[in-house]
Amino acid sequence: MAQENKSAETKQVKKDGWIAYRPEIKLVDCTVRDGGLMNDHAFDDKVIKAVYETCVEAGIDYMELGYKSSKKIYAPDQFGCWKHCDEDDIRRIVADNPTPLKLAVMADAERTDYHEDILPADKSVLDMIRVATYIHQIPEALDMIKDAHDKGYETTVNIMAASTVREKELNDALELLVTSEVRVIYLVDSFGSFYSEQVRSLVDKYLSYAKPAGKEVGIHTHNNQQLAYANTIEALIAGANYLDASLAGLGRGAGNCQMELMLGFLHNPKFKIRPVLKCIQDHIEPMREKLRWGFDIPYMITGNLNQHPRSAMKFMADSSNRKNIVAFFDSMIEEE
Repeated sequence: MAQENKSAETKQVKKDGWIAYRPEIKLVDCTVRDGGLMNDHAFDDKVIKAVYETCVEAGIDYMELGYKSSKKIYAPDQFGCWKHCDEDDIRRIVADNPTPLKLAVMADAERTDYHEDILPADKSVLDMIRVATYIHQIPEALDMIKDAHDKGYETTVNIMAASTVREKELNDALELLVTSEVRVIYLVDSFGSFYSEQVRSLVDKYLSYAKPAGKEVGIHTHNNQQLAYANTIEALIAGANYLDASLAGLGRGAGNCQMELMLGFLHNPKFKIRPVLKCIQDHIEPMREKLRWGFDIPYMITGNLNQHPRSAMKFMADSSNRKNIVAFFDSMIEEE
């Protein structure tokens, strides 16, 4: 019977000798979490509800709601509620989430009171904790992963700013992470600086550690050089099964891989593009003039120089000087 089921699935995913889709691929919507970096996570409930309902209708696998940030570091009166993702706020949107969509939050190493603020999974509507860590924070990230796993959650880890990590440090981190409880290890192009050859090489490296340990690899890209979509596809082809994307690319600075592009590329019939387009039309694009995410020359410059986009974001916010991109370029070169 098992062999018959396997044969049926094989027939389902093949057509005329070419692979139509990989059923193990998971799409993770990070619209609210990454987009919240452009408005201090102060979204109106109707936007959060619309994104949630869109993810359900579109067949997306996971929705990342925001952060589990320390209230001692990030005062609640200075940020929207999605900076902290308290259980009551989440349930105000999703109730008990009686849908196949799984819900996730991100917890930054050294910025999360995770022992107290992350409830046991049986007391939460959340399904996944995504731990974000810089390379020097790996010891704490390992403790966070264990804490979340022991509480009953799925876990992933994002190694931030991978473009700045020395090879030996990255190898050491991967060696430690594959012995942990984490399910998925993410390659993160924090600065939007990677090209396809680098993505391919790094995904191969991550997989060489992850696969023997029974773990998956994910990809999270930024669009500083208009390569977020292309690099996500490159990672997918190389074997990454967890793919981050956001509606209309909403995210910090230049934004992320666009969900609508991914849905157009993937052939899995469970994914539906129309509800995504409707949400973009009605809720996401109306925020663009205020939030100003997406490709722009200053973001291209920081991506090309492998620099954090914070300087480009500051430049873009200065309306009196925003068009002087040559001066911005010169200032970045001087810092090199």
